[in-house]
Amino acid sequence: MGGAAEASAPAATASSPLLLPRAPPRPEVGAEVRRQVGLAAPLVACSLLQYSLQVVSVMFAGHLGELSLSGASVAASFANVTGFSVLLGMGSALDTFCGQSYGARQYDMLGTHTQRAIIALMITGVPLAFVLAFTGQILTALGQNPEISSEAGLYAQWLIPGLFAYGLLQCLTRFLQTQNIVQVLVVFSGLTLLLHIILCWFLVQTFGLGHKGAALATSISYWFNVALLAIYVKVSEAGRRSWHGWSREALNLNDVKVYLRLAIPSTFMTCLEYWAFEMVVLLAGFLPDPKLETSILSISLNTMWMVYTIPSGLSSVISIRVSNELGAGNPQAARLSVYISGIMCLTEGLFIAIVTVSVRDMWGYLYSNEKKVVKYVSMMMPILAISDFMDGIQCTLSGAARGCGWQKLCSLINLFAYYVVGLPSAITFAFVLKIGGKGLWLGIICAMAVQIVALIVMMLRTSWDEEAEKAQARVQCSGGSITSA
Repeated sequence: MGGAAEASAPAATASSPLLLPRAPPRPEVGAEVRRQVGLAAPLVACSLLQYSLQVVSVMFAGHLGELSLSGASVAASFANVTGFSVLLGMGSALDTFCGQSYGARQYDMLGTHTQRAIIALMITGVPLAFVLAFTGQILTALGQNPEISSEAGLYAQWLIPGLFAYGLLQCLTRFLQTQNIVQVLVVFSGLTLLLHIILCWFLVQTFGLGHKGAALATSISYWFNVALLAIYVKVSEAGRRSWHGWSREALNLNDVKVYLRLAIPSTFMTCLEYWAFEMVVLLAGFLPDPKLETSILSISLNTMWMVYTIPSGLSSVISIRVSNELGAGNPQAARLSVYISGIMCLTEGLFIAIVTVSVRDMWGYLYSNEKKVVKYVSMMMPILAISDFMDGIQCTLSGAARGCGWQKLCSLINLFAYYVVGLPSAITFAFVLKIGGKGLWLGIICAMAVQIVALIVMMLRTSWDEEAEKAQARVQCSGGSITSA
């Protein structure tokens, strides 16, 4: 299932000189389009299914009452910002490590890189678990409602087992998808979501565990998904080829440091963006009508994250294609894959923007029956359409950057875009120009514009021949270890 497709040209062996092929095969547009479409549909579906787990848990908690809904929503948001997004960012370093190693046919190194990532993520999960354990106290100290903070604290504590499973899930998912094994990820994610719905029903309703049962169901479901992937890696041909049991090389301290030199910028690259969006919601609490503004910004953020699953899947596609082709020493194929993905993301972004504007008058009713809320959501939707369109572009460009190993530079771009331009612009629009919640989101759009321009300039100035040489040097250095760019 989901057979591993080889990169389009063989790479040099460990003993051969670091030279690109003299006459690399001319990449074909049609073949590249078919590859990306074949990867995109499963990865988008997988992203949406995995995102749905916490959404379903919050929905079940919401049917228990307003307090349970508020506690679960706040806890899920806090856990994503302080825990899950950190592990997501650290795991994304494997897009470079495993992707380029697979393209260079250094199959043994895929398992070693993944084991190294597992060690790093599990160690990182320990302090993150302590943060989740004291969620209630932290939220209270930040001035949140004590009753909601208490409920959120209980919910977050039951998410702690799932935090470690989520880290393993990121590692195994990237281990497989960088080998172009994607269909199985969709099947297992679908089975996990089905189990999750059943678990939520029994734990929340039948056993009466309340919103704690919803959080426990999330943790169990993540472990179930990890178990399915681990079994697949153990029994499948592709898994056995790249994973020969635990290797002592994965425990080498110097190699772990090599991984962290790319994983830490990857984490900041991801988290700096996530944190900026959450800070916008917090800023809404200082507006003249904080209850209304916070609700609208929360609805906008939830809508954006749901739509984000589509460009997130496309981002994984371009990361796979670029890293595979650079590792295989095919710079022109890597460049073509960026162009093709650019066309795909523009098409996807335009479609999403049109749909977003089309449903603007109805979308608010999914969250509230109050006319004031529905009208405000309708006013926000065109602004959301612009951000959704731009988000698709930046996701694709960021995916290409991960495939090249540019996480360190991208983390600096995100820092400047969101914290030097975006948040100050949001504060200016909302509080100085008195535009309110719409102004906060316009600040985010300003940040995206800076981010996109910077990434486009990077891509246009890229020498793909040099990137391919760097990739081949990385996968052959120290038996396949990759250093950060």
